[in-house]
Amino acid sequence: MRAFAILMMLQGHFIDTLIDPIYRNPSSIIYNIWSYFRGITAPVFFTISGLVFSYLLLLAFRKGSDKERIKKGLFRGLLLLIIGYSLRLNIGSWISGYFDRYILVVDVLQCIGLSLIILIGLYVLLKRHTYIFSIVLFTLGFLCFITEPLYRNLNIEGIPEFLVNYITKQNGSVFTILPWFGYTAFGAFLATVFFRHAHRARFKLMTIISFFVIGFVLIEYSSLLLIKLTGITGIELFKQSANFNYLFTRFGNVLVLFGVFYSIEPFLKQPLVLKIGQKTLSIYVFHFIILFGSFTGYGLKRFFAHTLNPTEAILGALIFIILVCFISFYYARTNHFVYNLARKVVDRFKK
Repeated sequence: MRAFAILMMLQGHFIDTLIDPIYRNPSSIIYNIWSYFRGITAPVFFTISGLVFSYLLLLAFRKGSDKERIKKGLFRGLLLLIIGYSLRLNIGSWISGYFDRYILVVDVLQCIGLSLIILIGLYVLLKRHTYIFSIVLFTLGFLCFITEPLYRNLNIEGIPEFLVNYITKQNGSVFTILPWFGYTAFGAFLATVFFRHAHRARFKLMTIISFFVIGFVLIEYSSLLLIKLTGITGIELFKQSANFNYLFTRFGNVLVLFGVFYSIEPFLKQPLVLKIGQKTLSIYVFHFIILFGSFTGYGLKRFFAHTLNPTEAILGALIFIILVCFISFYYARTNHFVYNLARKVVDRFKK
């Protein structure tokens, strides 16, 4: 799933950034398919991150080694925050004396990093009560989604921009902790279900069926269910969510994809697929540098923004995916070097 999500992100960012806007035709089947996969890439990423991270935490707790996993998770979360901000650097403009507030914009890495840190906090509080942990995660995910109308157009004054950018998009943030933590929370909830029941007979079959059924219900009927809740409870917020219901429907899409991938799992355990899934952070960093020009300001966007026709965009996206993956695989040792260097800095600071 991680491999699928990162590849969809690569082609989505490349095509969206470089294709000529005149080819964005909502009546085209091909365009709608592309737009669909582009729209669910981030939800898949956040959900699978919460699922994998929380499942590993729970496994470590069962083995009595969760302290190391917590330490590793906190380090990972902080590292994602640092990398997320560093990718917004433009050293060339700094040398010329121009300092852009663009560096404070929050993107996917910062949101995932903060989400992991929040999950660790919840886990530490509730790790001895997994059922309560499950209920809290599900409730938080539901609240993040259902309250979206309250913060959709939120503007906040009097708070440092560094913090505001995690809550509102008023300064240009691409992702904010709300509602995106909701997907991470739902993923963590799924992790508790897998942790408690994966050993049972027919678990895989029942899980696949559940993914498809619940996913279909969320896609087709979540708005109707929210309106019915308004009639039952009198809470207008449910109706407001139903009238702009993209969070529950996209989560339904995520569950359907989970069902598809879980069904064909034996065919996906190929070395290349696994390697791509393991290198998502490296792939993200290199794609950002090449496409958006991190650090130098010179990327493909600078030269080809909104100029490609569909054929050029599709062929270019394929070449871009191959190039970024190749660089990420080739620099595997460099990736470990950065992790080890960061850990040494942290250890020395602690001493």
